[in-house]
This record gives sequence, C-alpha cells and structure tokens, in this order.
Amino acid sequence: MSSVLGFDFGTKSIGVAVGQQITATASPLPALAARDGQPQWPLVSKLLEEWAPAYVVVGLPLNMDGSEQLLTQQARKFGQRLHGRYGLPVKFQDERLTTVAAREELFDRGGFRKLDKGQIDSASAVLILEDYLQNIATENND
Repeated sequence: MSSVLGFDFGTKSIGVAVGQQITATASPLPALAARDGQPQWPLVSKLLEEWAPAYVVVGLPLNMDGSEQLLTQQARKFGQRLHGRYGLPVKFQDERLTTVAAREELFDRGGFRKLDKGQIDSASAVLILEDYLQNIATENND
C-alpha cells in the first residue's frame, strides 16, 4: 500500500498530511515551520524517508474565480523544489476553501483551543490530500 504526502503551502507554516491511495483517506502530521516559504529541508527529508510516498500533493491557493495569485506561484515553486530535491512526482490540487473547512472542523471538535495555526494548516493538508485522492479514485472508476 503506497502512501502519499500532502502539503498545504504557506510562507510561515506548511501543513502536512499522510494518506493512502487505497482508502483515499489522510491523517495530519505536525506542520513545518517555514521562513518565506522555505521549510527546514532536513525535516522534509526525514518525512520522505519515514513515509516513502509514491508522490506528493501540493495545494494550490487559487482566488475564488480560479485565477492565480502570488501565493499560487510560490506553492508551485515549492512543488518544483520538492521534485528537484527528491525526484518525486508532484501533483497539484486546488485548495480553495480548505482552510475555512479545516477551521470549522477543528472548532467543532474542540472549540477555540483546537484553532492552533499548525493544526489548521495540517488539517487543511488532510482536506487537500483527500480531495486529490478521491478525485483520482473517481476517475479510475469511470
């Protein structure tokens, strides 16, 4: 069963999730601190060694009308760096509204004390990854 890592890119924090292609489900991992969108690459290396993903999914922060913004370009660059450093295939997934949905889900589970930035980012990474996995599962069944 091959795992997949998902990333919710941000300039200060990058949410991380691990998922399984067979079940199309994901679980949050601790978010990575970032400086100007750059994570501590040794921590990324450790994640990739531990989970040995078949590929990674990076959320694309698009405007509500589907157009790109500066953060979209930075997320693409992050994905390109992942591919360049580790040789893994990188897939991109529209992430519109995932942060809002992640906040609502965490709040429902534990109120304001669950609304930690890192937890929100990793919960968003779960939603991004599950959306991607469910989309490919649907395509494979058509």
